[in-house]
Amino acid sequence: MNQEKTIREPFLRVVKRAERSPRQVMLLRAEALVLSIIAGGVFILMLGHNPFEIYGTILSGAFRSKMAIQATVKIMIPLLISSLGVTLAFKMRFWNIGAEGQIIAGAICASYFALFHSGWNHWVLILVMFAAGVIGGGLWGLIPAIFKVKWGTNETLFTLMLNYIALHMVNFLRDGPWKDPGSQGFPKIARFDANAALDKVLGVQFGWIIALVLVALVYIYLKYTKQGYEISVVGESNHTAQYAGMKVKTIMLRTMFLSGAVAGVAGMVQATGSDITLTNAVAGGVGFTAIIVAWLGQLNP
Repeated sequence: MNQEKTIREPFLRVVKRAERSPRQVMLLRAEALVLSIIAGGVFILMLGHNPFEIYGTILSGAFRSKMAIQATVKIMIPLLISSLGVTLAFKMRFWNIGAEGQIIAGAICASYFALFHSGWNHWVLILVMFAAGVIGGGLWGLIPAIFKVKWGTNETLFTLMLNYIALHMVNFLRDGPWKDPGSQGFPKIARFDANAALDKVLGVQFGWIIALVLVALVYIYLKYTKQGYEISVVGESNHTAQYAGMKVKTIMLRTMFLSGAVAGVAGMVQATGSDITLTNAVAGGVGFTAIIVAWLGQLNP
């Protein structure tokens, strides 16, 4: 005797919906923002604090005075620049988790000129340090791309591990060849000469101007150039890109160099504009936070 099988409906189902209108998308994002604030408030409440007071302190701490606003902008600069860098890679579906190391690499290369060529003309030195940051970060980003196209290595693990190599390079320089002879107790790298420091505009080092220029450049590059279109196609499907005659390996190498180069600029700006020296905290987790920023911005500069 055959028993009839009873098909039970699942308690929850995930169903793909048709595309939503811009208004619906905006409402969903607003709802997500409100819910995330509420969720954070619940955790704060569980810790025994008043969430309204905590959120109020966060806002007042960021904007309560001219000095507070300047400090907020100062923190924003490397975060914005590095998030632009990872956006380039993520658009191509290359999982660059190595912005932290690329920031450090750019900072190391820029710091070399700040430490040993500080007598140059100020603006020549700034331009050279900028170029050094671009090249240092770009080459650090290029390494995992080369291994990916040649041997198919996992870029997530590769870029992640390179972060720690870059960090220990700073430790080596701090404890060895770049150690400040005048440091007492704990070794450190000497503070840069004033000639090698970025100038201030409206009370903040002008890295914020560099960041805003990069926002415009990356947006134009991704939206209006042939190379930006190629990045999008490769991100959708390598096979489609190959069928269309695109050189996928070349696109991958070029894009990862650019991704690392932008992150390297963040390192140069942080070392020469905010820290005025090179430390192993030059990235300070910014490269990881930039990943969240990039995705919350839908990879849109």
